[in-house]
Amino acid sequence: MPAPSFLPVRQLVLVDLLSMMVAVRPGERAIIAVDGVDGAGKSRLAAELVAIAPHVAGREVRSVSIDGFHHPRERRHARGAGPETFYQDSYDYDAFRESVLRPFRAGGPFVPAVHDVATDAAVSPAPVVASEDALLVVDGVFLRRPELAGEWDATLMLWVPLAVSVPRGNSRFPQRAGTDDPAHEANARYVGGQRLYLQQARLHPPTWILDNTDLQRPALIDPDPEEPQWLELP
Repeated sequence: MPAPSFLPVRQLVLVDLLSMMVAVRPGERAIIAVDGVDGAGKSRLAAELVAIAPHVAGREVRSVSIDGFHHPRERRHARGAGPETFYQDSYDYDAFRESVLRPFRAGGPFVPAVHDVATDAAVSPAPVVASEDALLVVDGVFLRRPELAGEWDATLMLWVPLAVSVPRGNSRFPQRAGTDDPAHEANARYVGGQRLYLQQARLHPPTWILDNTDLQRPALIDPDPEEPQWLELP
């Protein structure tokens, strides 16, 4: 169903994006990763896609965040608090496969989280039941890393410059007040971890790129391999 022309620009762009996503593996379950730096707007975007899907998609869309699969804090910082440990030790990908990817692919319900990063406690939410041809949107950082490359049917990269994404991300944490400069030492773990990640993620370019710098006017970008700036840390 075509979107009315009077809709806000963001909603029009998301309708176009969703139409491309629901065309992936029609008639069967599919999984799409929504990737991007901290503060790019991944979780908000996933929630928006789920909200508009009943009106425009003609297919059930569910979402889950990799943030529900953090390792406990002690494990995340056992080898220090530098960029390498942020990239390598943040998430329990085995638990993510066991709880989400394998059961979803098999046609069964999936468990959307095993750990609450805010309370640093294990959680046991009710399994999520999805339709036989449901589309699952997974949002989070580091999703195009080599060991996950074969898990996705398609990937979306949210492109946002650090000068925008760092303040956005830090706004969720009052204790980071005054640290919005990407070069500030308080951001070294996160910015450095993203640099390490993107060096490897270049081997697995995204299916689509969404410039999400202006939340009111996002723009779909052609992921042209001849324009590598879209695949680098802005």
